Amino acid sequence: MKVAIASDHAGFDYKKLLIPVLLKAGHEVNDLGAYDTQPSDYPDHAAHMAEAIMAGQCERGILICGSGVGVSIAANKFKGIRAGVCHDTYSAHQCVEHDDANVLCLGQRVIGVELMFEVTEAFLGAKFSGAERHMRRVGKITRIENENMK
Repeated sequence: MKVAIASDHAGFDYKKLLIPVLLKAGHEVNDLGAYDTQPSDYPDHAAHMAEAIMAGQCERGILICGSGVGVSIAANKFKGIRAGVCHDTYSAHQCVEHDDANVLCLGQRVIGVELMFEVTEAFLGAKFSGAERHMRRVGKITRIENENMK
């Protein structure tokens, strides 16, 4: 799978740890920054991720900041992006299976390294169910998005 990954300075160490794991698992990885621990603004990195997904350059994305919340808020401002903060494996696969999420948001200051690997694997291994009730709900989200994002 083509996966884009980005972080701000507060998520940089986890991004650095996660990239080799993704490559070893056979994913194609597009690193969108940050490239060091110098203070940076998470909305910029979330925007790069969203633009890469919207342009079809990757299928899914992983955003990492201190809590995961900031990057999630910023990413969800972009049309077609469904980003979820997940710090457990159930949420990580369920957000894809039920909500067709395409961006996983993680908090380096919240989750341990090994659990981060497991959550990422659950997210990337999940597929949207396509069940009627999930299609209906995602359709409603898309309608809300289309009406409010001009």
